[in-house]
Amino acid sequence: MYIPEPFNENRRERIFALVDAYPFGMLITAPGGAPFVSHLPFVYEPTEGPNGSLVGHMARANPQWEHLAAGNEVLVVLQGPHAYVSPSWYSAPGVPTWNYAVVHVRGHPRIVEDEARLEALVAQLTHVHESRMPIPWQPDLGGDRRARLLGAIRGFEIEVTDVAAKFKLSQNRSPEDRARVAGELRKSENQTDAAVASLMFADLGDG
Repeated sequence: MYIPEPFNENRRERIFALVDAYPFGMLITAPGGAPFVSHLPFVYEPTEGPNGSLVGHMARANPQWEHLAAGNEVLVVLQGPHAYVSPSWYSAPGVPTWNYAVVHVRGHPRIVEDEARLEALVAQLTHVHESRMPIPWQPDLGGDRRARLLGAIRGFEIEVTDVAAKFKLSQNRSPEDRARVAGELRKSENQTDAAVASLMFADLGDG
């Protein structure tokens, strides 16, 4: 990923806060040089390995799990909020652009073969997202249902080897222009625009 220095984000707590907030990403493999992409939810486990790990699962019918079983390096792209920026918001001349935050994670995958670990992985992913619900749904994985559901998926863990994050939030503009852009985005009724504004105001010390 091309990252000009003003947009290079290397604060790990901020990077993985974005991953937690936007966990639905693209898993990219390239067997034989041909890219293959699956769109999946992930959970970041900071204590697994020196750089943490990403865990998830996919349908057993998805052939990409075989790419993971080969153990070759994979890329996961996690896209945060993004928003159009009008040059009319600048106090000095400019051009139309786009502000956004994105994280690229590279790592070595392995398939989760242990059934108990796979069940725990599914429960973990469910808990992360159901905990936000007023009445969290509880999975029922008893008896034959458990065997059918676990048999229909393949779990995986990706040991993180490299993380690159690009937070393009008008850092190449003056503080005044950055504040104006953030203010205009904050006024938007679009939640994604407002999320970009929140990231910008956090940088400006006005969260």
